[in-house]
Amino acid sequence: MNNKEDEKIQTLLKQAMAPVDRELERDLWPQMLRRLEQRAAAVPWFDWALLALLVVGLLISPHTIPVLLYHL
Repeated sequence: MNNKEDEKIQTLLKQAMAPVDRELERDLWPQMLRRLEQRAAAVPWFDWALLALLVVGLLISPHTIPVLLYHL
């Protein structure tokens, strides 16, 4: 490519792409602090039920522990 073609491509790219504003419109840190202070997500009851089933199953048949560890 010669210099003229490079300039033409450069002008076409500048026309096609909007200029990027690199400054933020507002500070995001206070919003992040509010989200961190919010209450943590509650664990649903069925997650506790699955955990209880897993513990009971491992207590009944401990030979399945290596199988479980293999699949993790």
